[in-house]
Amino acid sequence: MDSSIKSLNPNKHLKEQFVSNLTGSSMLELFVLTAIFPMLILLRHTSGICRIDHVTNDTSSNKKDLSTSRNQRVYILMMIVDFFSIVVPVTLLCTVLADWTYTNGIILILVLLFAASKRHGSSWDQEEEVNSFRTHVSSYRVFMMLFTCICILTVDFRIFPRRYAKTETYGTSLMDMGVGAFVFANAFVSRQARGISTMGLRSALSSTSPLLFLGFARLVSTTGVDYQVHVGEYGVHWNFFFTLAVVAVLTSIINISPKYCALVGSLVLIGYQVCLMNGLNSYLLSAERGMDIISQNKEGIYSIFGYWGLHLIGVWLGNNVLFGKNANLRTNRRARKQTWILAIFFWCLTLILDRFVEQPSRRMCNATYVALVLATNLQMLGVIVLSDYIPGGKLSILEQAINRNLLAFFIVANLLTGLVNLSVDTLSVSSLTALTILIAYGFVICAAAAFADYNSIKLKFW
Repeated sequence: MDSSIKSLNPNKHLKEQFVSNLTGSSMLELFVLTAIFPMLILLRHTSGICRIDHVTNDTSSNKKDLSTSRNQRVYILMMIVDFFSIVVPVTLLCTVLADWTYTNGIILILVLLFAASKRHGSSWDQEEEVNSFRTHVSSYRVFMMLFTCICILTVDFRIFPRRYAKTETYGTSLMDMGVGAFVFANAFVSRQARGISTMGLRSALSSTSPLLFLGFARLVSTTGVDYQVHVGEYGVHWNFFFTLAVVAVLTSIINISPKYCALVGSLVLIGYQVCLMNGLNSYLLSAERGMDIISQNKEGIYSIFGYWGLHLIGVWLGNNVLFGKNANLRTNRRARKQTWILAIFFWCLTLILDRFVEQPSRRMCNATYVALVLATNLQMLGVIVLSDYIPGGKLSILEQAINRNLLAFFIVANLLTGLVNLSVDTLSVSSLTALTILIAYGFVICAAAAFADYNSIKLKFW
């Protein structure tokens, strides 16, 4: 019985070793990468080919616009253009073009500057500008999700540079930003950031039950098929969904006014960082584990303090930049300026903390890692809001489709990632085969999102 189960994943230990003991890349490369990837969104926005011109956060309210694109052939053409202008380039930049990161960045900047020079002067009224900034936020969240879904499978192939994979202890890497980006993106547009009163414990548990279900489902399924799990990431039983659920519960039951969230979040991070520097970091990074549930899952449990601090700061940022008292009076120019000032501030803070406190560690979610997550995500949003300087600037069909079902899109990507890993020896395939599989995978998850969007299917999990 045991051997038959293990035969489902005969290379489990090799795959675990493949993503272990990694140290990441430099902060400079991460800075360039988090600028390059959202530039692809800008390039897509510059094109007037097959684009919906007016899409807001609430796609269901755009029936007039959507009705003009319901022709199946036109819709499919739109999705194909989006796929080849966004998904394929991201896949290539993460794999075969990874050794030319800085050259790629220069080329994209030159192309965008050329596009901006062609933009005819125009002006918007106040309402259009506010809507436009919220559209940029949707575009950022969609791209963050799409990029994460591409990386979770790409990392299992040798074609993906090891310096981009998650670090073992300390360091900076592209994939280290994943869970932090999820927490920040959710906080930035959360109920709390909007000034909506938080829920009680019972309602909080009910609203997060889908995340808890997904967490237990992942635990049971990975154990059942002997799927590779890097224990040093979250622990023996813990996973990404449990972290999101606990952060959501903490936020719901501890009612903190949005205007105080930055202060409380900073105090939580400072207190947690002090504990880390007084021995907690050695405990979390050690391979020794006791038999109790906390020791078995020490990384996942203790890092919650860091992620909760990140969430609270994200709530404050969302409330001030996007949903504050004067949000309806703000112009894109002001929001754009705030975003870039904050991005520069957090990059400076990251460098200071890295030099004088502790290197960033996703595994512990220390203060330096939180500052780095805030810096990179605000930078990505800052790049996307530069759409105002180029022609277009609206959501593409692909972005709209993913935005309609963000969590469902992520779940489908996770299921396909597991299926590919159990069906293919990802460590031994050639670069060409790997690239073919990755592009096919990207096509399938995008096709699933397109199918749901075209048929007006919106899966609401809570």
